Amino acid sequence: MPDIKTRKLSFAIGSFQGRLRALRDRIQYSDPDGAAERAGICSASWSLFGQLWPASKVLAGFVKTMDLKDRRILELGCGLGLPSLTLQYRGANITASDYHPLSQTFLQYNSRLNQLPDINFLQLDWNNPPDNETYELIIASDVLYDPSLPKSLSHAIEKLASPVCKVLLSCPGRGYKNTFSRKMEKLGFILTEIPVPFGPDEKPPHKGRLLSYIRG
Repeated sequence: MPDIKTRKLSFAIGSFQGRLRALRDRIQYSDPDGAAERAGICSASWSLFGQLWPASKVLAGFVKTMDLKDRRILELGCGLGLPSLTLQYRGANITASDYHPLSQTFLQYNSRLNQLPDINFLQLDWNNPPDNETYELIIASDVLYDPSLPKSLSHAIEKLASPVCKVLLSCPGRGYKNTFSRKMEKLGFILTEIPVPFGPDEKPPHKGRLLSYIRG
C-alpha cells in the first residue's frame, strides 16, 4: 500500500451494515511507480476513487432490493465499490471494474473487512473494453461529470452489454446525462428517469436521477 492516509466509514444499506476503508480526504496522492500517470490520472483526480459518494449509496440502495434474475452484473467505475459489495452480500454474480490502479486493492480489502468473498475485478479502460465479456445488468454511479464521458461510457456499454440488458446509473443531476441518453437511444435502449434524493434532508423536486436504460 502506498504511503497514504485512510479512514473507516460506517454504512447501512438495509440489513447490510458494515465499514469501508476510504481515503482520509481528497488531498491524498501517491504514484511511486507511475501507474496512475500512465493511466492518464492526474494528481487532482487521483483521490476521487477513494471517497464514498452519495451517488454510490443511492445506487447501493436500489440494487439491494432489485430482482437480479441470475444476471451477470458489472459495475463500471466502482471506486470503493459499495454497490458491488451490496450485490456480493446478496450472492449475486457481480464483477466490479475501475481504471484506477488502487481500486482493486481497496475493493478486496473492503470485501474482507465485511466478511465477504473477494469480488471479481476487471481493470477496465472504457475506450478499450474487452470483446469477450457481456453482461445483462450494468450499473454505475456519478460517472457523467466530464464532457468526454458520455462518448467513452456509451462505447464501453456497446461492447459489454448483452442483447437483452438493463443499465442503471445514479446521477446527481450532471449536465451531460442528456448527451449520454441520446447515445444510449442509438444503441437501442429506452430510458426511464426516476427522481431521487441524494441526501437525507433533500426536499423535492429532486435534482438527482436514477437513470434506467432497458434494451430487449
